[in-house]
Amino acid sequence: MSPRLTAALLALLLVAGCKTTSHPQAKPMPPTSDNRTPPLVIGHRGASALRPEHTLESYRKAIEDGADLIEPDLVSTRDGVLVARHENEISGTTDVASRPEFTGRRTTRSIDGERVTGWFTEDFTLAELKTLRARERLPELRSTALDGRFEIPTLAEILDLAAAESAARGRVIGLAPELKHPTHFASLGLAMESRLLDALNAHPHTRTAPVVIQSFETANLRALRERIPRPSNLTLLQLYGDPNEKPFDTVAVGKPRSYASLATPEALREVATYADAIGPHYLAIAPRKAEDGTSRSPLVDAAHAAGLQVIVYTFRPENHFLPGDYRGTGGPAARHDAGSIRQIRDAIAVGIDGFFTDDPAVGRRAVDGD
Repeated sequence: MSPRLTAALLALLLVAGCKTTSHPQAKPMPPTSDNRTPPLVIGHRGASALRPEHTLESYRKAIEDGADLIEPDLVSTRDGVLVARHENEISGTTDVASRPEFTGRRTTRSIDGERVTGWFTEDFTLAELKTLRARERLPELRSTALDGRFEIPTLAEILDLAAAESAARGRVIGLAPELKHPTHFASLGLAMESRLLDALNAHPHTRTAPVVIQSFETANLRALRERIPRPSNLTLLQLYGDPNEKPFDTVAVGKPRSYASLATPEALREVATYADAIGPHYLAIAPRKAEDGTSRSPLVDAAHAAGLQVIVYTFRPENHFLPGDYRGTGGPAARHDAGSIRQIRDAIAVGIDGFFTDDPAVGRRAVDGD
């Protein structure tokens, strides 16, 4: 096992606070950033700055470029199969709108309280979805040369890929699956939590490899906590949206609660009763200079004080995604790797324990040294 992998596993293991029997080099460490363990590099939707997102090719590229974990967003088909799409509405990431046989599937429905028009995975069987092909979600920023070449992958295919790549490369590739719109899918009789756990527990790779299960909602994480005892190689990440946004499960039961209200020191201690880590946007960690001249983040410090790790999202090297001070020359689509590396290192300086990136090669350089 390489030193980099050992460090990555240590970082995830301190999220879980546990040992692993399959990787004896990985020792448990106290849940504190003072150890300065290198943060986890997580391939966000794979290497989505380089390949159409949520395709096996995107995940494979992320692994090739040094990601410690790959992130499949999970939605359900009509026949109850978990597949990887960022949203259940798929007109932006597949060729479904150009397929005359599916014209009649276009519809409008309420998703998490918002009216959305398009084509939805829950209206397709897996066999039907497999006839579609992925396309670039951001054609204004990235080439569309690979449009039409790749299928929508199932969770089972992604697990097999992670296992095969781990064996081939001699390092363990973890996963960070996100459950998308869990209240919506549960209302359709297509709840995803049990199917995810069953798949993870049944696959030899994910019975031991690091797995971080994410959700922007809270109730499903609380329910998962009851089924995933500590310690475990399966850990839970509470994602945070914009401060004024609300987890939809809290809205659905008539007890809306903003993400800002979940970020106070008291609330973070509550989150720590069911989650192992929080996942805020990088803007939320807002570095500040302490009296000793070091960079500090109130949110990171409060989370660590509550026993939570902090895994931020999402770094990407095009000017369009970089805050002003990190941008380079050229237009919105111009890449500025140096600026992205500097941005990531500024986040690392305040003690984050991991981060999502659309370009894991850039993230790897930020962690390992340029």
